[in-house]
Amino acid sequence: MHPSVALIAAVLAAAAPPPGVVIDHQPASTGEYIGSPSVAVLSDGTYIASHDLFGPKSGMRTEGVTRVFTSHDHGATWRQIAEVHGQFWSTLFVHLGALYLIGTRGEYGDIVIRRSGDGGAHWTEPTDETNGVLFRGRYHCAPDPVVESGGRIWRAFEDREGGARWGEWFRAMMLSAPSDADLLRASNWTKSNALARDPSWLGGEFGGWLEGNAVVTRHGRIVDFLRVDTQHGGKTAVIDISRDGRTATFDPRTGFVDFPAGASKFTIRYGQKSRRYWTLGNVIGAQFRDRAAGTVRNELALLDSKDLRHWEIRRIVLEHPDPLKHAFQYVDWQFDGGDIIAVARTAWDDDAGGAHTYHDANYLTFHRIRNFRKRRP
Repeated sequence: MHPSVALIAAVLAAAAPPPGVVIDHQPASTGEYIGSPSVAVLSDGTYIASHDLFGPKSGMRTEGVTRVFTSHDHGATWRQIAEVHGQFWSTLFVHLGALYLIGTRGEYGDIVIRRSGDGGAHWTEPTDETNGVLFRGRYHCAPDPVVESGGRIWRAFEDREGGARWGEWFRAMMLSAPSDADLLRASNWTKSNALARDPSWLGGEFGGWLEGNAVVTRHGRIVDFLRVDTQHGGKTAVIDISRDGRTATFDPRTGFVDFPAGASKFTIRYGQKSRRYWTLGNVIGAQFRDRAAGTVRNELALLDSKDLRHWEIRRIVLEHPDPLKHAFQYVDWQFDGGDIIAVARTAWDDDAGGAHTYHDANYLTFHRIRNFRKRRP
């Protein structure tokens, strides 16, 4: 083969990069995959992003690892500034001028929280209940949102005490603390009762609930808005939380809501200007309805609602025709003026054979949805 022909062939064979801006890349051959994307915006406009590592070669079962990145040019370029050991399934959030990470120590581990005073480069170390260890036990979450309402901070979790298998073992609960309290002290946090699933719900198709969102309703109440595991998807569950954060209740007659993105993890936030709730989540194309809903993550949609009960797909943001090794999932996001900025756990082609599966992502990617309130891009 002529050298020039060989060069052209090599260029054509090289994998095209995923859409958006690549923040981090982890080849599948390492046995570690990118999970738990989260994003926050500091008061000076700096973007902070994070993700953890999961998979057979990771240490997630004993001590999770979370990488932290920063961007000073509105997401055009990114630089890693920290690697935090003992932090997993975590959310970045800003409160009273400080940056926090809240999640678990590892897979189904203690609930821990850290604080950074320098934009994510250095973090406090959870040592005990006076310094970052909030609750000991077997807990689960994702980069679920932290909200402030009624003078309290709210964050949803689940424990792993409800059964013997994935899905059935998740019991939903809400954590909260006074907004002006030291968030690193366990005594300042309240944990609601934990609610287990009932397998008879949804005609016996209810597999479990998980990865809940703390959301403030139009009436100022806090609810836990949860992903629901079913074969066909399209449902979510809404748990009511008492004003003091101690009591969680669920009525299966009214608590299930039609929600096109309910089969996989999503983040809900309220837009003050639009007076609507917004989310980015995976919807399922007609050609993939024969697959288990939670395994189809190759189409990402922007949805909105006036009342948390009636949801509309506003636009498809990202898509790929293959659901087996391509996905845009677990998307976390923030408002940025008239735009939405988002980070995704992305499974995509690379020069090392691509993602292991749709689930086992090899990229963390950044995306900007311009003029998101408009019905079309």
